Amino acid sequence: MHSADLSQTLNVTGEHHGSRLDQFVTALLPEHSRSEIQRLIRDGNVRLNRKQVRSSHSVHSGDIVDLTIPPPAPAIPVAEALPLAIIHDDSDLVVVNKPAGMVVHPAAGHKQGTLVNALLHHVTGLSGIGGVQRPGIVHRLDRGTSGVMVIAKNDSAHNELSRQFADRKVDKEYIALVWGLLNTGRRIDTPLGRDPVNRQKISTRARRARSAVTRVTGSERLRGLTLATIAIATGRTHQIRVHLNSIGHPVVGDSVYGGVRRHLAGDHSILKTLERPFLHAWHIAFSHPRDGRKVAFRVPLPDDLQSILTELRAWHDRDDRHE
Repeated sequence: MHSADLSQTLNVTGEHHGSRLDQFVTALLPEHSRSEIQRLIRDGNVRLNRKQVRSSHSVHSGDIVDLTIPPPAPAIPVAEALPLAIIHDDSDLVVVNKPAGMVVHPAAGHKQGTLVNALLHHVTGLSGIGGVQRPGIVHRLDRGTSGVMVIAKNDSAHNELSRQFADRKVDKEYIALVWGLLNTGRRIDTPLGRDPVNRQKISTRARRARSAVTRVTGSERLRGLTLATIAIATGRTHQIRVHLNSIGHPVVGDSVYGGVRRHLAGDHSILKTLERPFLHAWHIAFSHPRDGRKVAFRVPLPDDLQSILTELRAWHDRDDRHE
């Protein structure tokens, strides 16, 4: 076996009994897309009980899946001199403050201008495990979400960070402005998956759903709105946005999941200037892959969100004085 190959053995437990092989592997290795896993299965790099089977083959409790990820081809995306706020850089990882509007990695419709394109310009050496299009990418933020992200600079760091994400050992906290009064301590654990009608959306009504946990760790009330801090133990696609909308508190400015209001009163008129969901990843903490020490990084609200918050607080304070 080539020295750069990555081999893993996955044990099927009762939680995944009856799942398709590709779905099972993707659930345990969320850093890889389902299409990547299907390609590995097609190429004979995934074996179920030492036999080569199709992606659609069902797995059962007690089964053993052996996975080999061959060394990736050199990254194809072109380095671009895009502005990028790097808040930490060492031999194993880089931590950045991703701006809103930037897609994390190249995909259909976004071949340039992504975080990966910027990283290739600013950072020397990125892990290849993310594949040709996603070197170093361990986790993601939605295009419209700003905030802190960690990127691996070598394969061993990538493996260790991916393990921590998969084992829910990474602390992630977001700041969100939501409609209505949301109380600290609220916990949402509805499983999430692709919407059965619109495959571009995530839903709590999916036929095949994966576990997801969202917790409200802090709240500030602002006249019919709540500025909340949100912690997630999992990192499902659109998780916070879908979970909050499912309990009647959509993220302000989220046009996909019920967060846009057409008619805004005077005290909410500032929200018309919002061009994306009011959602910001402000805190991440994990064990450093080199020596296991606990590290934490925080980035404040960007100017577009902070200016809206300042205006809302001013309205709130005026009302308090007049009572």
